[in-house]
Amino acid sequence: MTNRSTSQARPAPPVGGFQEIDGHRLFVHRSGSGGPAVVFLPGASAIGLDYFGVQQAVARFTTAVVYDRGGTGYSEPLPLPRTATAVATELRELLRAQNVPGPYVLAPHSLGGFYAHRFAQLYPQEVAGLVWLDAFHRGWDDAMPPEADLATVERMGPDREQLEQMRPTLRAMYAELLAGFPEHMREALTDLKVSEEQIHVGIAERTGLTALAAELRAGPDVPDVPVVALTVVGSDPGGQALIPEGTVRAMLDGRTRLDAALVNAVSDGEQRVITDTAHHRLCFDRPDAVVQAVRDVVDRAARIRADPFRTPRSAG
Repeated sequence: MTNRSTSQARPAPPVGGFQEIDGHRLFVHRSGSGGPAVVFLPGASAIGLDYFGVQQAVARFTTAVVYDRGGTGYSEPLPLPRTATAVATELRELLRAQNVPGPYVLAPHSLGGFYAHRFAQLYPQEVAGLVWLDAFHRGWDDAMPPEADLATVERMGPDREQLEQMRPTLRAMYAELLAGFPEHMREALTDLKVSEEQIHVGIAERTGLTALAAELRAGPDVPDVPVVALTVVGSDPGGQALIPEGTVRAMLDGRTRLDAALVNAVSDGEQRVITDTAHHRLCFDRPDAVVQAVRDVVDRAARIRADPFRTPRSAG
């Protein structure tokens, strides 16, 4: 499936701007100063400015960057899905073009976990830490019941016709999620997220999950950097209406085990289980937990950089 815009007019973002990378424009918004810089990697169907609230809080103590990868959000259209390598190299070029020095603390949410892991595989010396926001793992299929493997997840969500019918419900949901945002941003972001093009983008990105996991399995684990994983186990009434309760519980248990394995594989890892929100609501309902996790990883990464005698374990 590909994402090709049928309109020449692109909506203007309410904040931020564009950076040309390899002949196409990427949306980027940078706030704050200092380092290590924190970079938020959106999930599927999400856009960079979904993380605006937590970005602004993080910008009080370090540089914080949100962006839309090529083909999504406010960035120019590209065929989707894309490889993890293409997305990771694009992000590195964007950060360099924006003069954001590494190493970086990567904060991936959901699908963004695949791209953050690939960035860490390709550029391990440019990763200072990870804040895992209920993000995907390459070992998903090893921890999930057969009815929730990646090939099934690719088909699990509603199709385009169903999403079109759900548009009024989606608009109401996004309006509620974005209620704390500045007024001029709420309407613009809601309009974009319920647009036909953005709905299509979310569907298209989800068609590549199996290939992304296979791409990552060919490379190493994440480098030995500080990691805080936020594991969300709260209920999602919308998702539970589509998936049997037993499968939902098995998926949450699987995510919990995957996050535990991630933090146990590094010298300075910590898992924090979040019980009072759902996967897609994490940064809206619990910005406090997200910002605290980011602050802790930034602080730990800064201490490590100041300690010349620390020898981290190599990725394996």
